[in-house]
Amino acid sequence: MTDHKTGTREEWLAARLELLEAEKELTRRSDELARRRQELPWVRIDKAYRFETDEGTALLADLFRGRSQLLMYHFMFGPEYTAGCPSCSTIADGFNGFAVHLANHDVTLSAVSRAPLAKLQAYKRRMGWTFPWASSLGADFNFDFNVSLTEEQQREGTVEYNYRREAAWTVRGIGDSLTKRGEGPVAEIAAMTGTDVATYTRQRPGMSAFVLEDGVVYHAYSTYARGLDGLWGMYQWLDRAPKGRNEMGVWWRRHDEYANQGTGAR
Repeated sequence: MTDHKTGTREEWLAARLELLEAEKELTRRSDELARRRQELPWVRIDKAYRFETDEGTALLADLFRGRSQLLMYHFMFGPEYTAGCPSCSTIADGFNGFAVHLANHDVTLSAVSRAPLAKLQAYKRRMGWTFPWASSLGADFNFDFNVSLTEEQQREGTVEYNYRREAAWTVRGIGDSLTKRGEGPVAEIAAMTGTDVATYTRQRPGMSAFVLEDGVVYHAYSTYARGLDGLWGMYQWLDRAPKGRNEMGVWWRRHDEYANQGTGAR
């Protein structure tokens, strides 16, 4: 017998209608936030960032692939990683499905990481992904957009991520705000990329939006950390499941690492 509250259909409907009003308010608020994002001033980018892609060396403007808008996911895959971040991988699992729709709406979706291109290509093959993925190794791009940092920045506490300054690296970790002094889920995920906590967290997740007009690239928007929640497709479903996220620690894996693949029951 369940220990969850139960009730009649009439009681359920009354509670559901009350919740519906809150959901509608959230939708209206979300629409307003989307409008405010689009009203942010654009910042011209004059630096000639260079990337390595499947088609060869490219400038930022080339990553638009003939379209006027570029959505770029800052994927945590550093040069030292042996595999991509499993959390970023969970987000990226959804990219193939909607990239084609974005492409037919004047928007290119791409990922970018500091790992060498060959590593990214091999990981794409493993994951079965086809979306564009550029390497920014050797360029300032990741550092300028606050998704990569140096050991010195990490040690001295000159890191700015998610629009705030982080504490300096401690003996046991890189700062309480991210790792609880190197313990817990972050350490577990770091091990899944073949690195330690300090190395793993020198890369950060995020997404940035760019626009191309008259040959000029402008930066329009960036978000990081919990600002990426809406991109986790699985969480949008779990938030509507009867038991919600119902999680303790890191339960997700790369999609080829589950004991039961696909939709098999456990």
